[in-house]
Amino acid sequence: MRILMDERGKKYIARDEEFHTNFGFITKEDMENGKPGDILKTHLGHEFKVLKANINDYIDLMERKCSIILPKDIGIITAFTGMGSGDRVIDAGTGAGATALHFGNIVGKEGEVNSYEIREDFTEIAKRNVENFGLENVHIKCKDITEGIEEKDVDVIFLDLPRPWDVVEHAKEALKIGGYIATYAPYIEQVQVLHKVLKKFGFSDLNTVECNLREIEVKAKGTRPKTRAVGHTGYLTFARNL
Repeated sequence: MRILMDERGKKYIARDEEFHTNFGFITKEDMENGKPGDILKTHLGHEFKVLKANINDYIDLMERKCSIILPKDIGIITAFTGMGSGDRVIDAGTGAGATALHFGNIVGKEGEVNSYEIREDFTEIAKRNVENFGLENVHIKCKDITEGIEEKDVDVIFLDLPRPWDVVEHAKEALKIGGYIATYAPYIEQVQVLHKVLKKFGFSDLNTVECNLREIEVKAKGTRPKTRAVGHTGYLTFARNL
């Protein structure tokens, strides 16, 4: 997939059709022939860079009608669970499919991601997003994961659900020995209930973390943290099936 980036750094999905913006238009022929690394000019002389879209570029631009888990939390989930090439992963609470796409990008062609979503409208959006990015190892299901997990011997189960504890028993049955369950919850009360249920079903190495991200502003007159920061989004809880 290709994207265009304008002089301000704004990104657009590149399609094989005439492209129109406030900076002018680019012809259909130029759009069809533009390759990553090329610079295309509008009829007004403004330049657009053609780039190969990575997973973050695509998620920024893809269709969605809900909030998504941010990269700061995705990074912690993948690092704490040790998710890697060839892993079999379950994702629940698909939404627009952003988390499933991240996971699919990490596990690669030898791995597999099965994502459960209860809402039909979100399921259709997520399916389109996965298809448009071209990942063939991500499968979206319109099913209620609290009724059971079809897959067995999986490496990681991730839950972005209001009541993640309703899935803990199913997760215990589906995970391989050494596999991880990870959950995302905005409220600490959810974490308290979850810890009790995880212990009840014999999970080990329970751990809950939170990531607050603060960027640094670098200017000629001095360097300091930016005034605005990405604060609390959710609590991430991890446990291992041992």
